[in-house]
Amino acid sequence: MSTDRTFVERNRAATDRLRTLAATHTDAALQQPVGAHWTAAVALVHLAFWDRRVLALLDAADAAGEVVEMPIDLAVNDISLPLWAAIPPRAAAELAIASAETLDRRLEELPTVRLEQLRARNEHWIDRSLHRHPHLDEIEAALQRL
Repeated sequence: MSTDRTFVERNRAATDRLRTLAATHTDAALQQPVGAHWTAAVALVHLAFWDRRVLALLDAADAAGEVVEMPIDLAVNDISLPLWAAIPPRAAAELAIASAETLDRRLEELPTVRLEQLRARNEHWIDRSLHRHPHLDEIEAALQRL
């Protein structure tokens, strides 16, 4: 059975974009507001948080031998906002990059069966570019206003 693995390159491109954004902006620039409540740094920590959520999902699937449901309340962004805002901008960028790189590697190495189990539940769990690019668009637009 052939499996669509085009997400690998899209994830890599999104992670490269994340790495470039972090390398080309100062800590002060990463404090630029993005939307009503976030800064660029908070948006980066948000990306790290949700990549780490998928890493936790993969760990649980490995332990159970199959993909298992891990519901998370939609309010988690609001609940986590004060925690994310406390992270220094450069640390936020580094965390986002490290999380994206780790998740990209794990996803690339997944056996076809596990990949298809994940895809059947949520395409966003494997094609992380679907989550990363919209936030990176918001961050870059905010940073252009500097």
